[in-house]
Amino acid sequence: MSCNKEQNNAVFFSKIDEVPLHIWAQLECTNNRYFDPAFLNAYQKNHPNILFSYLVLLDETGSAKAFSTIQIINFNINVIKNDFEILKKLGKKFHLLKENKPLQLLISGNTFVSGEHGVFIKKGLNKKVVIKEIAKAILAFTNANKNLNIDAFLMKDFLNESLIITDELKDYKYHPFSVEPNMVLSIDPNWQNFSDYLAAMKTKFRVKAKKAFKQSEELKIEDITLQNIESLLPKMKLLYKSVTINSSFNLSDFNLETYQALKEEFNEAYLLKAFYLDEKLVGYMSGIINNNSLDAHFVGIDYSLNRTYAIYQKMLYHYIEIGIDKKLNMINFGRTASEIKSSVGAVPQNLTMYLRHKKNIKNKILKLFLHRIQPTPFQQKFPFKKQH
Repeated sequence: MSCNKEQNNAVFFSKIDEVPLHIWAQLECTNNRYFDPAFLNAYQKNHPNILFSYLVLLDETGSAKAFSTIQIINFNINVIKNDFEILKKLGKKFHLLKENKPLQLLISGNTFVSGEHGVFIKKGLNKKVVIKEIAKAILAFTNANKNLNIDAFLMKDFLNESLIITDELKDYKYHPFSVEPNMVLSIDPNWQNFSDYLAAMKTKFRVKAKKAFKQSEELKIEDITLQNIESLLPKMKLLYKSVTINSSFNLSDFNLETYQALKEEFNEAYLLKAFYLDEKLVGYMSGIINNNSLDAHFVGIDYSLNRTYAIYQKMLYHYIEIGIDKKLNMINFGRTASEIKSSVGAVPQNLTMYLRHKKNIKNKILKLFLHRIQPTPFQQKFPFKKQH
């Protein structure tokens, strides 16, 4: 355990299993799986290239009142491509990004999962005050650790309704910018099965769904279990890589060994499905059931077969089928591929990040630079009869 000596109300832990049990009891946050120590430990132990830390804020009585997950990564600008190429050029021009030296980035949030999974504040507190205390503690932590050479700080991902709180970060010279939205499907409580979901669709989209089922009818879906995951991981890694190559950028590479730890800890609550074509693994999907939501995580796809066999569409419909069968309220499909996700009924849930450069002059330039960032536009589809 390492304590921030400049602030009496902030304690930092370098390992999640160092956080005492009484702190979790005081926070009462572990019903959210993203703040479950077992979930956080699965990520930490499988990503040795990332420096993890965990901030706990204490109130005047010494009781835990807030928690933030922190990951420090080396971000290389060469992974930025596609829609973000212009940002890479601007970053080089203003010396905000260096081509031959990675940016050491401190992230408050989950590096691999989109959504508000980085900061937890207990109910009943003035969250505007607490979010500033977190920002202040993070800055003091980096100043106190001389072995760190942080270039920039990122706090991710906040929903629109949180911005009235998180905009307080501007007082600590953080700059907000919009990122691609989460795509979210609310499950109608009247849908007793997948047929009810299809019946709720306009004819055009129901025909599209049935076409995808026809294309994918040769695909066989099986559970990935603790008994077979080890043999499947090498091929899963290749399929995952084929997806990340097409991404505009990833903050860091996800280690698929994490799935084994998550499956061990959460069993049926952690979803892993394999897609086979003639005994060949051509895709996989993953996700977690968190309260009344099914959150889609990474997928892997054989793109050479995707168009012919509608592998990705089949995955989206399978997430929905699972959500309905388990009587959940929502499917959180995450970022990317927004248009195809909207065609199955998902709507955008806007997200905002906050970034600041450690050096004042560069941080002022950064503010202008971030204005150039806009989510990739897409045509929102309205597949249900009750929609537009």
